[in-house]
Amino acid sequence: MQETAVTPLAHRTALVTGGASGIGAAVATKLAELGAAVTVLDRDDEGAAKVAASIGGDHRAIDLTDGAAIDALDVEADILVNNAGVQHVAAIEDFDPDQWVLIQKLMLEAPFRLARRLLPGMYDRGFGRIVHVSSVHGHRASPYKAAYVSAKHGLEGLSKVIALEAAGKGVTSNTVCPGYVRTPLVEGQIAAQAETHGIAEDDVLDDVLLARTPVKRLVEPEEVADMVAYLCGTNAASVTGSSFLLDGGWTAQ
Repeated sequence: MQETAVTPLAHRTALVTGGASGIGAAVATKLAELGAAVTVLDRDDEGAAKVAASIGGDHRAIDLTDGAAIDALDVEADILVNNAGVQHVAAIEDFDPDQWVLIQKLMLEAPFRLARRLLPGMYDRGFGRIVHVSSVHGHRASPYKAAYVSAKHGLEGLSKVIALEAAGKGVTSNTVCPGYVRTPLVEGQIAAQAETHGIAEDDVLDDVLLARTPVKRLVEPEEVADMVAYLCGTNAASVTGSSFLLDGGWTAQ
């Protein structure tokens, strides 16, 4: 007898932000493999469409710094994965305030607006999973990353508030906090720093990015996706208001 594939998220709908590449694409792919109907949100229309086509899902091109565009979204979802993010590195005295505002809008206000938009439907259906892809920088600080660190710390707090308000309504809210992940953004940072400092890329990885990480390797996007998928399942119904670190031991020190 042929075995039937296990699809624990069958009949569930999912929304993944920043899903055109990197962690978001890995999460969208994993949730689709588990049976969810996934909608990819990203400002990169072509990239989002490509990922959606590969998983049999849908996509929306959207600027997540535009609050009105978020509020006007014509979608419902049982699962929301807030993943979209950017980075800007500068000393505070040199930090462009416009960059600060953009990062807060994208990485803190957008998750709030999306949760605000989708929670009523989740409550009505008696099921919801909200997973925020935060960062080790939601628990630790690094110099020159004021906006990113502040947004991630705020996201940790937002997730806990959602968890408390949603308790008893079948909805959970958690964060997943990886260290440096093998994404196009991080690989670009490695190449740029190697050129700037005149050192090998492997040295940048070990001596700069992973200097505080006992496990000297990048986190793979699929590892993050696996953790997100667990938190989206029925077996995680009692897991809420929690933060899951995939940081290679960074915060253990």
